[in-house]
Amino acid sequence: MPHDHLHDHGEPDIAGMAELVDLDAEVMQHYVSDVMAWVATAMPHPQRVLDVGAGTGTGSVALAARFGSADITAIDASDDMLQRARAKIAERGLGDRVRTVVADLDAGWPHLPPADLIWASLSLHHMADPQRVLADAHRALRPGGVLAVLEMGRPPRFLPDDLGIGRPGLEERVHDAVAATHAESMPTMGTDWGPRLRTAGFTAVDTREFSLDLEPPLPPATSRYAATYLSRVRPRLDGRLADDDLATLDTLLADRGPHSIVERGDLRVTGSRSGWLARKD
Repeated sequence: MPHDHLHDHGEPDIAGMAELVDLDAEVMQHYVSDVMAWVATAMPHPQRVLDVGAGTGTGSVALAARFGSADITAIDASDDMLQRARAKIAERGLGDRVRTVVADLDAGWPHLPPADLIWASLSLHHMADPQRVLADAHRALRPGGVLAVLEMGRPPRFLPDDLGIGRPGLEERVHDAVAATHAESMPTMGTDWGPRLRTAGFTAVDTREFSLDLEPPLPPATSRYAATYLSRVRPRLDGRLADDDLATLDTLLADRGPHSIVERGDLRVTGSRSGWLARKD
């Protein structure tokens, strides 16, 4: 499933993860369109596509929309997440082209026909041995096939520097603290995957940075996205942020009040995602 900053550590909250992944796709529709167009420059007419770490199926649905003749296989370790993917697939009438497979890629690659395109969005850095998974992906592609890797660049930011409460720069300090937790628990977060792709046997590696910056008017789901995102990182911040910063953040995350994120009219969306396209000779 897609992870990055979107997931807590320890016991997973499937419903919370699913909500955030779906909100991310809703708010970042322009990014999804841009990245699909980029992938199509390298593989314009794939017939078999694997969505690795498919989560709630947002990527699988977008792949099916972009590549109208392709058969899509959505792979994830969580059947609960794939149940949500199956609901999306059925709702859009894609059941004849998109199927789901429960598989933990840390335990081994599932037995599937060779693919033309493998899509790995916000998932590789969560693998226990991503280099082995990349080698498995190389073997799973037909000659000439393409692997598309998407990972977080600049994390999404929503708040002005001066919030009207607390000390300025709160969101910067929040992201610094979250980055420190990632350095401990997910050492490949922020990796340049290019060298790893070449080590796995891929060639013709292309890279691109995709902006997440949005101009007003922002999508209606933006405030829910911001609140859900920051609520999910909040448990990691005890002992990493000063008490006054934690109090300010809790005020922002309250359901009511003039400073609540869901009531504010000064939100923004900035950030980026990094992409790599790699081909198997």
